Amino acid sequence: MRDVGSAGEMSGQADVILSVCPPHAALEVARSMAGFQGIYVDANAVAPATTREVAEIVTAGGARFVDGGIIGAPPRSPGDSRLYLSGLWAEEIGNLFAGTPLDAQVIGDGIGQASAVKMAYAAWTKGTAALILAIRALARAEGVEQTLVAEWQQSQPALTARPHAAARSALQKGWRWVAEMEEIAATMSAAGLPPGFHEAAAAIYTRVPHTATSAPTDEPSLTTVINALLAERSPA
Repeated sequence: MRDVGSAGEMSGQADVILSVCPPHAALEVARSMAGFQGIYVDANAVAPATTREVAEIVTAGGARFVDGGIIGAPPRSPGDSRLYLSGLWAEEIGNLFAGTPLDAQVIGDGIGQASAVKMAYAAWTKGTAALILAIRALARAEGVEQTLVAEWQQSQPALTARPHAAARSALQKGWRWVAEMEEIAATMSAAGLPPGFHEAAAAIYTRVPHTATSAPTDEPSLTTVINALLAERSPA
């Protein structure tokens, strides 16, 4: 990698720009690429409407645009993750990843299609993570947490470990999921669906503190998150 000093300087030297940043910065990054003449790929976790706004910004300066959505872990081996692509130049971008661990899949010509896949997918994975953390916090607040855990162990065993995993992820990455939940809420609203599920998820992640590393065991991570969620309770 070579440091060229600024985004503007980079845009004058690159043929393809792949934007992958926290969702709240997607528009700012696009604006910093003024005058870019290559193919701009926005692969951020943003609503289709935001993607189309990014497209307007970069194409106004002469760039071609491809919509992208990343699902999965960092691609260390084939099958770890997928880059969904849509737009008139999606095939050209997909070809750049041939023979690499990242599976690039072209799903259509429409700007917003790839972003919609990401929104729908994260609506479940990160949205339900926020929900299960809120449920554990509710049970603790009402003094029935161990009863709930025991019931899960009996009737919903897959749920017993999920709050711990959700807490670890929220502590490390929840700060950038706030905007992602807001983008999902906007996507739902644009489709005529209630946005409240993911507006609430954004509020959950807003309360979670950010730590660079997780706790050495599961329980401290979950306790840290639950305490943060309950910290704003009104006194009885």
